[in-house]
Amino acid sequence: MIDVSKVAVIGAGLLGHGIAQEFATAGFDVGLHDLSEEILAQAKANMARNLQTLAEAGLVDGGLAESVPGQVRTSTDLEEVVRDADFVIEAVSEDLPLKQRVFGELDRLCRRHTILASNSSTFMPSSLASATGRPDKVLVTHYFNPPYLVPAVEIVRHEGTSDETFDTAFALFQQIGKRPVRVQKEALGFIGNRLQAALVRECFSLVEKGIASAEDIDAVVRYGLGRRLSVAGPLEIADVAGLDIYSTLMSHILPDLDAATSPPQALAENVREGNLGVKTGQGTYSWTPESSEETRQRIANALIEIQKWSA
Repeated sequence: MIDVSKVAVIGAGLLGHGIAQEFATAGFDVGLHDLSEEILAQAKANMARNLQTLAEAGLVDGGLAESVPGQVRTSTDLEEVVRDADFVIEAVSEDLPLKQRVFGELDRLCRRHTILASNSSTFMPSSLASATGRPDKVLVTHYFNPPYLVPAVEIVRHEGTSDETFDTAFALFQQIGKRPVRVQKEALGFIGNRLQAALVRECFSLVEKGIASAEDIDAVVRYGLGRRLSVAGPLEIADVAGLDIYSTLMSHILPDLDAATSPPQALAENVREGNLGVKTGQGTYSWTPESSEETRQRIANALIEIQKWSA
């Protein structure tokens, strides 16, 4: 495996700052790049806030909120951030041409042994590897939001990814305390987003058919499915219940499930009308700054409690 001591993160936004924070907390030399000093300053402030939240929950030492952000080297100069990195994680906007341009630049600027990873939640690693001259050292390392509270990271290889690269990435994320999972063959959406898309499609379908309200559907997931899924995976649960029972259940239900291959009508209409959820104040639900912050905090607090319980 490749020895990794220096990590670079490209993109300091929603996920990027949290990724940099975790590697710095684990003692790695970390560089963080974005296009403006203002974004980088905000990223450091976000790291301090995240770590303070963890410290108040007793999950990290209180001094880290002050020390870790200062340990992360930041620059708007891409070459300065990546020139000595052993492992680079791209976390720019979910735009394939943009990501391919970034990977082309990384391939030019980084040392030949450097592994190039993407935090993409959508694009397959082969589409990024094609922009480089080192396809064997390209893969996806997909975090879930918020990155400092959700332990899973999907390690996704493509046909050309070497075993050395794949194993190095897996071991690296284990080293910083994450729960990496191996995705052996690339597929759109990997594991998490494929499962989420199937669930959300059926949720919108139930609303459109008048079977239940959005509030009641969310309640079933939060207080029913979600309670079990936080402690056991769906395949474990199926084994516990009995595969014969699941086979019978699915033979009756599957023919009636939504099988649309395009976004649900209600979702598409909201997007066309500019109702994008919290960011616009209206989506499936109506949002105020107070209610959106309350929901974010509720989610964060619950994830912290799960992390404390499972530590």
